[in-house]
Amino acid sequence: MSKFKAAVFDWAGTMVDFGSFAPMGVFVEAFGEFGIEASVAEARAPMGMAKWDHIHTMLQGAGINAQWQARHGAAPTDADVDAIYKIFVPMNEKVVAKYADLVPGALDMIHNLRARGMKIGSTTGYTRSIMANVLPVAAAQGYEPDNLICSDDLIEGRPGPIGMYQCFVDLGVYPPSAVIKVDDTEPGIAEGIAAGCLTVGVSISGNYVGKTPDELAAMSEVEIALLRDHAVAKLKAAGADHVIESVADLPALIDQLEQA
Repeated sequence: MSKFKAAVFDWAGTMVDFGSFAPMGVFVEAFGEFGIEASVAEARAPMGMAKWDHIHTMLQGAGINAQWQARHGAAPTDADVDAIYKIFVPMNEKVVAKYADLVPGALDMIHNLRARGMKIGSTTGYTRSIMANVLPVAAAQGYEPDNLICSDDLIEGRPGPIGMYQCFVDLGVYPPSAVIKVDDTEPGIAEGIAAGCLTVGVSISGNYVGKTPDELAAMSEVEIALLRDHAVAKLKAAGADHVIESVADLPALIDQLEQA
């Protein structure tokens, strides 16, 4: 039996959607509906937040904020966030299943953790309606976590701890130090820290590298190392206790922590 009772995983960029691509084009397209040119980099920056908060944060960025004021004659308001969000969610619902392939090695990792007696939880910045399109695709590949907390399930989402608190209840696990939170973004790591968990960031498969496996295969080791270093720095700055390349590396890390 492991000294860890559970691991709680993020979805896009962590367990599915290597490189975290599903929301990117949708954010760009949704802002385009309002005459705003948002870049993929601007769309990636707040990744991990609940999507309403994500849109709000994008609107506060200097470039997008200036575009909005020039286009609409006033600073963006919460009502404007609501309007973009109303368009974004159904767009994301339509495309997300296409990006729901498991990260290589993820299923073997889950089998390894279950063999240790660990529960498998999950949280996400996606809404429940978006996840309704992801769950059956993941299940068809063999991944069915023991619970799911979506961004609109509770009164507050990331980076606060409430979603993790609900995971403790759902999974029947405690203390928080016996739970590992695994995520590819700063808000997701912050969620785990706020709840008192051990936090593990994933670098290569996640949002801060933002490349497909095929794209990475075409790059040099030096190029990949630069991307990895950037992702590790972001995750460490967010407070991650450990950073691995992908969830496939988690069992080896747990072995090290068990022996320490």
